[in-house]
Amino acid sequence: MRNFMLATFVAVLAGACAGGAIPGIMLEGAPAVTAVAPHVVAAIADPRRPEADAARDALRHPAEVLAFAGARPGWRVADVGPGGGYYSRLFAVAVGDGGRVYAVDRPGTAERPRAMAAIAPTYSNITHLTEGYAGWNAGEPLDAIFISQIYHDFHLQQLNINVPALNQQMFAALKPGGVLVIIDHAALAGAQVGTDGATASHRIDQAQVVREVTAAGFVLDGESQVLRNPADDRSLRVFEGDIRGRTDQFVLRFRKPG
Repeated sequence: MRNFMLATFVAVLAGACAGGAIPGIMLEGAPAVTAVAPHVVAAIADPRRPEADAARDALRHPAEVLAFAGARPGWRVADVGPGGGYYSRLFAVAVGDGGRVYAVDRPGTAERPRAMAAIAPTYSNITHLTEGYAGWNAGEPLDAIFISQIYHDFHLQQLNINVPALNQQMFAALKPGGVLVIIDHAALAGAQVGTDGATASHRIDQAQVVREVTAAGFVLDGESQVLRNPADDRSLRVFEGDIRGRTDQFVLRFRKPG
């Protein structure tokens, strides 16, 4: 039985490293976070997660993503563009009662309330911020800022976001050594990011993200291949046909020096 459990652990750990994922930032004197770390496993197993979230796990590889981000108990994390709360829920459990998650959202209306308005109260360590994706303030230095599948939208005309200024704001919001993790739908190399929501592909060239973020002072610290899909030729809009939910995505980790 003991040998079986050991073999199972090794197999799971090997799977966590598949796809070229780079472990989370190594804190001095502490081991790197892995996809089988107890706090990561607890986040995935959280019974409050809706079935729809769990059904997406096979494609989104949340354990590997949390490990790549280096999420640890006690961390302060901003989840920018939380949508339906998929990652906010996971981070809330991973950082534990001693940590906090700031779900950085747009303001809702009575007719169209934001999903996080109902989700945040079910987690005592989630604070729902509704000032918009730019100009938000967590009120304390952050260990990590996480942006999944929405960085490209910061360039949309209707959002009226000054992207260089936003990147500088996020740099300032992090502690020295803090990380910014960006997941997004990969565009063809050299493609211009769409600025009209009605016609945009909702993709962005990875090289553009690197240029913009490093211009704010960040250092590119790692890249994971866990969400890559070579079957996606990166030409279709992300909502089209069978490519929806299966796009080729890059996962980048930037670090604030210090």
